[in-house]
Amino acid sequence: MTVWIVLSILLVVLSPLAWLRPSRVQSGRMALRMEARRLGLAMQLAPQEWPHWLGQQPPSPCAQYYRPRRGSQPACWSYWQTAPGIWVNQWREVCLDESLLDHFEKLPTNVYKVEADRQMIALYWGEKGEAIVLQDIASTLKALA
Repeated sequence: MTVWIVLSILLVVLSPLAWLRPSRVQSGRMALRMEARRLGLAMQLAPQEWPHWLGQQPPSPCAQYYRPRRGSQPACWSYWQTAPGIWVNQWREVCLDESLLDHFEKLPTNVYKVEADRQMIALYWGEKGEAIVLQDIASTLKALA
């Protein structure tokens, strides 16, 4: 009987340690983020105010993967993916730039937004997929930088 009491007390004391262990989803995201760092991308959780016209509301804060742009490139733009393969700007005009569309078609369907300013190019992503998806994202960002 004493053995059962000691075991139950040990279980009660040690059970909160199980809560500290990351879940499978969290472990997968951590692995993707480490792989992104290895590929030369930076990542942060960035709060976003998403347009009301997006079909599904992405999370806020959302995972932002970015890299610096090379040289002085004055072209600043933002495009949202409203449906798989449909990219629109803030006025909901469809992207017609073939050079951008060639790169955008390689991105997964859970990429919500791609934007470029003078200093960096950023991509907002749902972080679902394997490492091969991350390699497509890294190559797209590198080509657009």
